[in-house]
Amino acid sequence: MSSAGPSVSVVVPAYREAPNLRPLCERIFAATHRANLEAELIIVDDDSRDGSVEVVRDLASRFDVRIVVRTDQRGLASAVLRGFDEARGRVLLVMDADLQHPPEKIPELIECITSGRADFAIGSRYAGGRIERDWPLFRRLNSWVATLLARPLTTARDSMSGFFALHRDTWKRAAPLDPIGYKIGLELMVKARCRRCLEVPIVFGDRAGGQSKLNLSEQLRYLRHLARLYRFRFFTRP
Repeated sequence: MSSAGPSVSVVVPAYREAPNLRPLCERIFAATHRANLEAELIIVDDDSRDGSVEVVRDLASRFDVRIVVRTDQRGLASAVLRGFDEARGRVLLVMDADLQHPPEKIPELIECITSGRADFAIGSRYAGGRIERDWPLFRRLNSWVATLLARPLTTARDSMSGFFALHRDTWKRAAPLDPIGYKIGLELMVKARCRRCLEVPIVFGDRAGGQSKLNLSEQLRYLRHLARLYRFRFFTRP
């Protein structure tokens, strides 16, 4: 690593994702190395106690990766913000730990930001991308409705994506962040008043291991989150 530190910080919220951390880390650093990007990887773990700490400790002998274990908070959105606080890079990138987001697309997302073409870049399933395997009808309907409800807040076609990048300055200029649930990307787009969002097509893969964290309580939190964002977007002066 250069003495100036990494240019890119990859933040991965995790809970009981130990089986996925090694292949995820190896693929992230293979992709950033090919693109000549100086990167660090920050795993923010919600006290999984599943061996994640030991896996990352072993990986740290070869890669710029570290794990932050939280015992006082839970939740994806707050985990991402904790990762941002820990990050040293000028560009911040968020992705899931379950290998559904392809690390090989990281350089394209970063280039959208560093070139100045966008203030928010999204790894998109719906803007030229696709889902690798057909989802059950309920999950497809859930995703469609959630995206439709957010449509007045952003022009992005995949505003629900958890795979995104932004400049550190964009995060810093955002209004106070108070997300509920897991849609931190939407929170950042709205609260930072991002106007130039670019979507990079991705193939959204199958979960490699562990279990999905989506449940009814998360869906209800999403509706509460939307209500907050609507109030901010339409009733708060810039």
